[in-house]
Amino acid sequence: MNRWLARRWPAPHWPSIRGRGRTDAGPLLLTATVIAAVALLAGAAPALLRAAADTAVQDTVRRAGQDSNVLVHANFERDDGPTGGRVRMPSLAEAVDNFRARATDALGPGLDAALLPPVAAVSGPILTITAGSVPRTFQFTYLAGDHGGPDVTWIAGSAPGAAVSDEYVEIPYDGRPWPVQVGLSEADAAALNLGPGDRIPVGDGQGRDRDIRISGIYRPTDNANPAWRLAPALLRPVPGADGVGTTRFGGLLSRESLPDARLAVDEDELRRTVHFAPDPEALTGNATAALASQVVRLKAASGSSSDRGESLKWESLLDTVLRDARARNSAASAQAAVLLAGVLTATVLVLLLAADLLVRRRTPALSAARQRGAGLPDLAAELTIESTVVSLTAAAVGLALARAAAPGVSWTWAVPVVLAGAVAGPAFGTLTAARASRDRRQPANPAARRWTRATGHLRRAAVEAAVLIAAVAAFVTLHQRGLLPVASDGDTGELTGDLILPVSALALGALVGALVLLRLLPLGARLALRQALRSRRPLAVFSAAQAATTAGRALPLLVLVSTTALASFAVILGATVTRGLADGAWSTVGADARLDVGTDAEAATPALAERIAAAPGVGQVVVAQVTDSARVFSESTLLTPRLVIVDAAAFQRLLATTPLPDAPALARLTAPGPGDVPALVRSSGGDLRTGTRLQLPRDGAPAIRLAAVGTAPSVGGATDVVIVDAAALADAGLPAVPNTVWVTGPGAARAVSNTGVAADVVLRADVLRAQRVAPLTAGLLRLAWTAAAVLLALGLLGSTLAAAAGASQRWQTLTRLRTLGLRPRDARWVAAGELLPPVVVAAVCGPPLGALLARLTLGPLDLRLLTGQAADPAAVLPWWLLGLVSVALLAAVATVVPVESALRRRDRLSEVLRAGE
Repeated sequence: MNRWLARRWPAPHWPSIRGRGRTDAGPLLLTATVIAAVALLAGAAPALLRAAADTAVQDTVRRAGQDSNVLVHANFERDDGPTGGRVRMPSLAEAVDNFRARATDALGPGLDAALLPPVAAVSGPILTITAGSVPRTFQFTYLAGDHGGPDVTWIAGSAPGAAVSDEYVEIPYDGRPWPVQVGLSEADAAALNLGPGDRIPVGDGQGRDRDIRISGIYRPTDNANPAWRLAPALLRPVPGADGVGTTRFGGLLSRESLPDARLAVDEDELRRTVHFAPDPEALTGNATAALASQVVRLKAASGSSSDRGESLKWESLLDTVLRDARARNSAASAQAAVLLAGVLTATVLVLLLAADLLVRRRTPALSAARQRGAGLPDLAAELTIESTVVSLTAAAVGLALARAAAPGVSWTWAVPVVLAGAVAGPAFGTLTAARASRDRRQPANPAARRWTRATGHLRRAAVEAAVLIAAVAAFVTLHQRGLLPVASDGDTGELTGDLILPVSALALGALVGALVLLRLLPLGARLALRQALRSRRPLAVFSAAQAATTAGRALPLLVLVSTTALASFAVILGATVTRGLADGAWSTVGADARLDVGTDAEAATPALAERIAAAPGVGQVVVAQVTDSARVFSESTLLTPRLVIVDAAAFQRLLATTPLPDAPALARLTAPGPGDVPALVRSSGGDLRTGTRLQLPRDGAPAIRLAAVGTAPSVGGATDVVIVDAAALADAGLPAVPNTVWVTGPGAARAVSNTGVAADVVLRADVLRAQRVAPLTAGLLRLAWTAAAVLLALGLLGSTLAAAAGASQRWQTLTRLRTLGLRPRDARWVAAGELLPPVVVAAVCGPPLGALLARLTLGPLDLRLLTGQAADPAAVLPWWLLGLVSVALLAAVATVVPVESALRRRDRLSEVLRAGE
């Protein structure tokens, strides 16, 4: 009871706190600067990455176009009449509005907020224009949003009206074609040479004529209205929409003519669909998982396609688009977290070294205060108050700068740095003060002394074993689990607790490597000392003796090796991503330039290729027929790979002259032999393997049998590919129709720029430029190079702090040696010999350790998601940059020694000789 009553709260001595702060303002300011700088990086980087993730999601949705729309279909109510005919429904437009409202209500508030206002489209069947010799098709469409259809100006005639004025009309099923009025755009009317009052000669697939009448010619008020994208033929003729060589025309329906359109075709041929386009500005990286889940639930609750009722049938690829975007965002977030974990680990080690230096400077004052009766709790409280104020103030400044530079701030990453800055100094200072007043005597018994040393060794071994076990567990988890978080509805995109261990694998690996070198350095120093003792060079003996004395210091070597290895890893990561982007551009394009020829110009592809090949600066030109989602059967399974029909020999030469991986298996496609047509296959899911028998169906002819004889190279980044030789396939009865032209050479871009053919031009330089400026990729590269610079700066700072920590004792010894005839120049060499061993070890072993960590870590980082490659890029080792890291450390020692020598010239010899008396 008396013990509890005797306890009191610590009573800090405020004048002592202020005095120590003024005396050691320099080290405290240095600590605050480190904390503020790292807090700025740790606070701004996640916020900038989140903003980049939001931009990346928006860009992904924009590039997906209509593939990211959410569609809902529903059948119309049956129009059976009481006398066995079909009844005209004057309120059909209102039914479409109700259908649109019902679909909007079914979305739910979360998904509704991420989508633009819906547009309902009612489309008729594809009809054939019977006049003329050119294949042309026609389709009428009704568009209606919340505020009606897209605005148009009628420049001739009027808007479509009702065919009859009666409220109730019933027609027989086998009666004459029912008339329907439509409007034509200026471009469609000019191409058809028709005007108001004319009839469009069209028929259905069964040869029955349809009565389509033109009521007027319109001009769109805004061609950029999103509603027109659902039926582009309403603006102008669309070539190739219904097959090679065809042109589709469109007719615009009105609310009044929509009921007549229902009677003008068969009962089930008029289809209504509501289109919900995503609003890119409303999408964020944090909401991708929840939105994708909502789309999946809608599709799961969708009515069956065989259901003839009015149930909602949902269709969308938005969930796939969002999942892909989320995977890239998660990969970038995990990669950034690995870099930040390395920076924080190095910063904590530097702060520990700075605290050690500060405590060394304060050792006489702390010992004197303890001997004068100051209590350990009081000293600990004073040191804690000082370090807490410094750490919190510096962190607040860093986070404030981060908030000013970024759209937000992440304070959680700054917590380890603040804790290290606030705890390290008080802990070291309290231990130093406790040792100064400790009355424990050194045991005289040799066995007791050995027991004490063994206890210390066991404690060190336990710490090292704990770090090693943690590192092994981290790497195993990293390779087994990866870094991508598990998707969930409430996922915010932030790193979860189960990712802490794999994210720390890099930092723990660097610590393990540093601990191994810490075990080896004293052995090497003692071996060097033995060799020096056998020589006749006193400088070598003095240097080796000094190095052997300080080789056991843990913090300097841990700081130097860890920062050098982590900086080397950041450099390797940046170089790997840069090379991966270049290789990804080659993989995406397939050459320096690619022409994707339109369907209406495929017949001119061979002549176009010859003209391009004759252009100056063109190396090779290869033509191929590339068909995405081709129908290929494997036994009874339908596969949809990318089918590439190409001259195998020319394609092999193209690969051999570009950075693309060679494909020697292409030679097997031209090998003569009876039987199945040889093919190369590639599949991400293992459905296509060597030895698989495939069938390529043909219209009106037996299917062509294919035999997989090897692995195909990736074409255009596709994961499922089937490559067949054009000549072999032509011999089997299916000649190729080239629609793709690959061009290499410095003049490729100029040669394909003005071909005069309807084709999409894809340039490798443009693809590479777009990938480099992509938000996530650019952000990760900036973070990698920034982390490398920060880690190198921390390493240089650690080298300086390590030199400063032992400067007093080192130059005290050297000054005493000067009384024995050691010259000032020789003293500098001895000082350099003491400082060099840990720096040389870090400079020599740090970059290889970083390369080893990159080899163990880069695979699970999923860099391919950012580089656009089919597989993860191979690690790139820029040895000249890694050499600069090593040279920078050695240059720091070459700078520190002359500076120390100049500062120590003012030391009086008498004071040095009396030191310790």
